[in-house]
Amino acid sequence: MVRGLVIGEALIDVVDRPAATEHVGGSPLNVAVGLARLGRPVDFLTHIGHDARGRHITNYVKAAGATLVPGSTAAARTPTARATIAADGSASYAFDLDWQLSGTPPVAPPLFVHTGSIAAIREPGCLAVAALLHAYRVSATLSFDPNVRPSLIDDRDLARDRIEHLVERSDVVKVSDEDLRWIYPDRAPERTARTWLASGPAIVTLTMGDRGALGFCAAGAARVPARPVRVVDTVGAGDAFMVGLLDTLWELGLLGAGRRADLRRIGLDGMTSALEAAALSSALTVSRAGADLPDRATLQRQSNS
Repeated sequence: MVRGLVIGEALIDVVDRPAATEHVGGSPLNVAVGLARLGRPVDFLTHIGHDARGRHITNYVKAAGATLVPGSTAAARTPTARATIAADGSASYAFDLDWQLSGTPPVAPPLFVHTGSIAAIREPGCLAVAALLHAYRVSATLSFDPNVRPSLIDDRDLARDRIEHLVERSDVVKVSDEDLRWIYPDRAPERTARTWLASGPAIVTLTMGDRGALGFCAAGAARVPARPVRVVDTVGAGDAFMVGLLDTLWELGLLGAGRRADLRRIGLDGMTSALEAAALSSALTVSRAGADLPDRATLQRQSNS
């Protein structure tokens, strides 16, 4: 169990700047690619087409060092998301996406399994994702990022129920204040993060844009500021944060079902280190166009500067 497994959507982001440009995207894909760029062995299970855009995604994943799980290219066409970038760098999306999965991926029992966003909510694939997480929990740390896409959600209550179920089953949860304001419009995000921690996870992290991030664990709460950076766009910011968080927990030897008790005992020093690494990864990503997550050499240079 030395490899991670990421399950979720991969797509092509068509970004209006105002001239349209295309980037490989998808929240789970960004996490898989980001970890691979840091030298972490990771498999990626998705649902894309065997078309030109699908081949572009396949080559992109392989170039990063991640492994595309067999069966991931069975879609009729590769999904797309048209992203509109606002003046402050924030992005809104319109999706053309079909999300399906079937069967158990032909990979060895993973050290961790990460999922989130569309993959966790959209039928019919979300049902298969939930079943896979249930099966893998015996061997793997489970991590989850809701990364809500409201334009794809018809039933808010059902989506909330699915998110809450995955939170309860997960060990590590990352969520943004923007997501929590959509999920629970009448609750303060910090209150929800603390409630989620009490429901099952060992760690819940809350990202708050330029106000930094909070991390909640049994030892208490840690907070780190956002790193000052010129924002080009925020595409992939939360995914980069998730990568930095998982990479640090991997480095600390806290991943894998056998380390679940140790993960629950993480101290505030360890929590703060993970948040700082995650914030750095996110800052470097928003300073570049598209979800261009940093490699290990880039992180090390910035950490030493």
